[in-house]
Amino acid sequence: MKTTHPLDKTLALAHSDIRAGHFAGTMGQDYWNMVGPFGGTTAAIMLQSVLKHPDLLGDPVALTVNYAAAVGVGEFEVQAVPVRTNRSTQHWTITMSQADGEGHLQVTTTGTVVTAVRRETWSANDLPMPNVPSPEAVPRLSIGPSGVAWLQRYEMRPISGTIPSRWDGTGDHSETMMWLRDDPVRPLDFASLAALSDTFYPRVWLRRATPVPIGTVSITTYFHTDASLLAQVGTGYLLGRATGQQFRNGYFDQAAQLWSETGALLATSNQIVYFKE
Repeated sequence: MKTTHPLDKTLALAHSDIRAGHFAGTMGQDYWNMVGPFGGTTAAIMLQSVLKHPDLLGDPVALTVNYAAAVGVGEFEVQAVPVRTNRSTQHWTITMSQADGEGHLQVTTTGTVVTAVRRETWSANDLPMPNVPSPEAVPRLSIGPSGVAWLQRYEMRPISGTIPSRWDGTGDHSETMMWLRDDPVRPLDFASLAALSDTFYPRVWLRRATPVPIGTVSITTYFHTDASLLAQVGTGYLLGRATGQQFRNGYFDQAAQLWSETGALLATSNQIVYFKE
């Protein structure tokens, strides 16, 4: 008997019969983090509401998600609105809401998406994939029971910059490189690519070797691929690279890139993260 992939359960949205772009979903605990769901799955749900909208034009080019509050277990609502449609581009706003303890809907997440119909043009890649060992040559990261369920939903094979083994304040860089993919394996699509863009642990932990409390405030992901290229990737690994850029006065940003095994740059992202002293 075929079972539904945990990500597909998380992304399951029911479209309203009354209002276009209004969806209902249920947040489970398959991708639970410490105080709420893994931010990558929240981003994937926001994007999914656009991908399932009856008026969608083209494929995603850019996704920005702003985390106003943690999403809790249970029902939520998403509203996706195409605020402007041009000949080949479309601009969207998205809002996720969830009822509070008194039953009043409260906004938890806001976002924007740009979609576009891509046309074949001159293309070049000025950010080639680093020269690294193959996925099979890199041991899988072993993560025991931790209470952080989302870590079990990804196969990670760190090449460099794994999480510090000693929290002694001696960190001197913020770069991580690793092979990764969904676990169980699942054919890559735009929603899963959005989630994978957020699978890197906070750069401040690596840079300082100090486990300070953190929380992502906003993440933007740029998609450099189309559906046909994603289909070629299938269930293969992606090479991910992440690095911090500036750490100052309670906030830092980190950039990430994701390549296919054949070296195609599929997505880049940048996020701003709060950290507490």
